[in-house]
Parts: sequence; C-alpha cells; structure tokens
Amino acid sequence: MEARLKAEIWVKAHIRTCNFMNVPAFVVRRGDETAGSVLIKINRLNDKCMVLSPVTNFETGKRQWMQSTGADWVSEETADAYIEKQLKFDPDLWVLEIEDQEGRHFLQEDVVA
Repeated sequence: MEARLKAEIWVKAHIRTCNFMNVPAFVVRRGDETAGSVLIKINRLNDKCMVLSPVTNFETGKRQWMQSTGADWVSEETADAYIEKQLKFDPDLWVLEIEDQEGRHFLQEDVVA
C-alpha cells in the first residue's frame, strides 16, 4: 500500500492542476479534512457528466478511479443523484466538480470502467 495524502491537500492540489490547464474545478462539498474520500464529477457542460470514485487495485495496492456512473456519460441529474446516494452512506465525502467540455479529469492514476 502506498501512503496517502490528506484529503484536503489532495483536493487543493488537483484543483491547482485543473486551473493550470485553464479548466475550472471547485469543491462542491467539503468532507473530512484528513480521511474523507473524494468523488469527482466531470461536467461537460452539455448535460453529460460522469462521476469517478477512488478504488484500490488489490493486485498492485495502488489507487485507481472507477467510472461510478458507468462507462458512458450520463445526465447531470443522474450524476447528482448518485452523489447524493453516496453522501447518505458516507457523510465525510468530498465532492470535486471539474467543468471541461472535453471531459478531461487530469488524474495521474488509471481510470477503469
């Protein structure tokens, strides 16, 4: 297992990465500063969204990101409903929204369906 950054530090760093690429990214919901998990909502600004959730690859022990709302883009309403459902299970979640018409996430880890 690799060491993890505190959630707040990781979120701030990812927002800076997006901003460096001239892509708006912002915190929709603050979670636990230390141990909160992060959901990323990618909004293509045409009612096409995707939610990514962190998962651990048990073969390598490294973090990956799962396309939680499926491999295809979904409506913003569907993405928001998924996020709300997850918040009921884990009130410590962070929600980061990236607004990019190209649907880029700027994650360094693998994204899997």
